[in-house]
Amino acid sequence: MTISKSRSTGQTPSQPLSARALNRALLARQLLLSRSDLSVREAVRHLVGLQAQAPNPPYVALWARLRQFRHEELSAHLMERSMVRIALMRSTLHLITADDCVTLRPLLQSVQERGLKGSFGKKLAGLDLDALAAAGRALLEAQPLTFSELGKRLQALWPHGDATALSQAVRCRLPLVQVPPRGIWGVSGQAAHTTAEAWLDRPLAEDPDLEAMLLRYLAAFGPASVKDMQVWSGLTRLREVVERLRPSLLAFRDEQGNELFDLPGAPRPDPATPAPMRFLSEFDNMLLSYDDRSRILQDDDKHLVFTDNGIIRATLLVDGFVCGIWSVTQKRKAADLNISLFRPISEEQLNSLREEAGLLFNFVAPDAETRDIHLTYSRNF
Repeated sequence: MTISKSRSTGQTPSQPLSARALNRALLARQLLLSRSDLSVREAVRHLVGLQAQAPNPPYVALWARLRQFRHEELSAHLMERSMVRIALMRSTLHLITADDCVTLRPLLQSVQERGLKGSFGKKLAGLDLDALAAAGRALLEAQPLTFSELGKRLQALWPHGDATALSQAVRCRLPLVQVPPRGIWGVSGQAAHTTAEAWLDRPLAEDPDLEAMLLRYLAAFGPASVKDMQVWSGLTRLREVVERLRPSLLAFRDEQGNELFDLPGAPRPDPATPAPMRFLSEFDNMLLSYDDRSRILQDDDKHLVFTDNGIIRATLLVDGFVCGIWSVTQKRKAADLNISLFRPISEEQLNSLREEAGLLFNFVAPDAETRDIHLTYSRNF
């Protein structure tokens, strides 16, 4: 490989937590201080799903977190229907266990409807959305369809309707899952959809537990503020729910004085705990699950990671914080890892990068005979 350059601290509830302390807590809960021996199912459940706008990011996310993870492990879960791809938090596509699909989706219905109103409200004005959803359900449960196919068939029933708006209304009113081969590593396929109830042969939960969902968020992302919980989920007015939970939670303050909540038994490692080099996938949940991202991403670097067209680039963690973006390109038997660093790193960190890059090549380009790392900087130093 060549490189070319162009344990808990026992804090008291009144003690403030530094950005570095919050970073180490986050890395511990996200299985990034050391790779975990959890099963794929256990990891996806613990993380409350993985962001999945594109097919491959969940695989890279699990590779970064699990020891000896293999592509076929996740693919098998999708084929066996024990995991699904569905719009959930923030009305964005997530890969999640089937159990979480039926319990979390009802809790997030208002998020889907708010997004629909903001994007297509005018085009859907005057339509009977219940009738539209019923027609969509009949079509999708008869045969999985792409949104383009669904829109055309709905437009035959509502000739004056906008096809995209009609299909998106069904997407928001119904719990739609993407069916394989979409989401299977190395297999191409259009995003076709059916209802979760039909795909999983089970109903959605009738009495889902919002408090339980927030406790699981804290287990995977805490300590966190009420605003953080709202940004992660897309839900609003969560203060009342958190106040009901307060007696069972610990309360901290961040460096700006914001109140943070956490589970008593959750890991909060010493801020001096070493953090390994890690390559994160595109759309990694850690970058999308906080109102204040300073525990993982500096404000001055955000524009280098978040694009204007909604892409969240794959990132590199150095000492636990985002320090660059990366991508892999492969032509025939040659693979190139392109890294753009936000700031200089030490020789020791460069050696760690080289070692972790070897593991990344093994995962994303195992057949490549030539592997090169191209290192550049996003800023002048």
